[in-house]
Amino acid sequence: MFSIKGQRGKDMCDEHLGLTRRDVLRVGGSSMLGLSLGSMLELKSASAAAKISGAAVPGWGQAKSIIMVYLQGGPSHIDLWDPKENVPDKVRSEFKSIDTALPGVKVTEILPKLARVLDKTTLVRSMSYTPNGLFNHTAAIYQMMTGYTTDKVSPSGQLEPPTPKDFPNFGSNIIRMKPSEVPMLPFVMLPRPLQESNVVGKGGTAGFLGKAFDPYTLYPDGDDMDMEKLNRIKVDDLKLRPEVYASRLERRARLRDQINDLMPEIDKAVAKSSLNEYYDRALELVVSGRARDAFSIDRESAEVRDLYGRNTFGQSCLLARRLVEAGTKVVEVIWPKVANSNNHSWDHHVGLTERMKNQSGPMLDAGLSGLITDLDERGMLDETLVVAVGEFGRSPQKGVSTSGNGNSADGRDHWPYCYTALLAGAGIQRGAVYGQSDKTASAPLVDPVHPGELLATIYHAFGIDPESIVYNHLNQPRELVKAHAVTKLFS
Repeated sequence: MFSIKGQRGKDMCDEHLGLTRRDVLRVGGSSMLGLSLGSMLELKSASAAAKISGAAVPGWGQAKSIIMVYLQGGPSHIDLWDPKENVPDKVRSEFKSIDTALPGVKVTEILPKLARVLDKTTLVRSMSYTPNGLFNHTAAIYQMMTGYTTDKVSPSGQLEPPTPKDFPNFGSNIIRMKPSEVPMLPFVMLPRPLQESNVVGKGGTAGFLGKAFDPYTLYPDGDDMDMEKLNRIKVDDLKLRPEVYASRLERRARLRDQINDLMPEIDKAVAKSSLNEYYDRALELVVSGRARDAFSIDRESAEVRDLYGRNTFGQSCLLARRLVEAGTKVVEVIWPKVANSNNHSWDHHVGLTERMKNQSGPMLDAGLSGLITDLDERGMLDETLVVAVGEFGRSPQKGVSTSGNGNSADGRDHWPYCYTALLAGAGIQRGAVYGQSDKTASAPLVDPVHPGELLATIYHAFGIDPESIVYNHLNQPRELVKAHAVTKLFS
């Protein structure tokens, strides 16, 4: 028996670095069919070249940035983007169905603005955790953000708080494998953390990749119901302290250069580490104020700010566009209300009709439609991937318990077996619906898409092989995600 030993402690195994663990297993089986290891490597090399050229696989490497609009709490797909007709009263939405820019495709009346821009998007109506559903918010959030599940559960049934052993958030993987090319914050999360009850931030960190790849978090002061908090954002840690001036930082840079000139051997030894490049980028970031300028949403016209909606969610979407425009690679806009709460939350166990109609629905409608419209008009949608999704949907039948929670006659419980995601930009088909739910939106009828496959599709859009290997805290190899990209989503 022979084995192929990788380099111990290596951070990752992308196509240019070597084989994936699955490749090694494939060699054993393929050898029986006359395919040698050399042939295997040759085919993999050809495949990689085809991907890089973009000639073979739709959507490969087209995304330069992503805005993840994360609807934590689990919005009801039936009451938003997958309404059903001719179904029992316990299933039917209280909202009327309306036409959209896509002939024959309807959404509910609380999304009139999104209905008009649906021709720029793809609706995935067959998101599903089948066969094993995750009914707990935190567990489902962790799965959606990392591609993995965990069995570390507290006595209350919730996951334990974040630890350095966690799998990385997909954004951390992206900025690790596709570093920023401009001196800008690579990964930003706003305006609040991922959260269920007292479990805060699970699935939102770099985990075993290390804190260097954690997102920059912008969580403004103020209650979740404070709709003006984005007008008071502070980025003091990006500002120079009064006693530190740009000239002083520049003098330090010159001093570094002088020392390096006197130590050519050390320069040579660390050349591959690109220390000068990272130092210069960090210096430029602080001195130039590029990041601080991106946060200045008050520079936008009143018309643009109104387009997104004058509330925390809408202005967070606007800030996400400004950050991407300035060079940020990954922005995660987290719905500004925690799961397991009322008023503007998507966790509609009670009072669904009133809350969706007057609170969460209008904010989503303006913010998401504004983002898609603005990106498209600025020519940014071609290279910016937009994904709007929650951790699961809501139960087809109102008033029933599926997760142990109590539900009123006008409430829906957690439902991971079928829900909807919206995608746009970066080569995603315009004006398409992928997948189909059954008569009551209980399960996918065709083309189910697992959350892991959605993550694989995101990696694919960035030109990252979903099977690339990262090494965890125990130096064990793990795929970014154990799933394949849904390439049919791309044009």
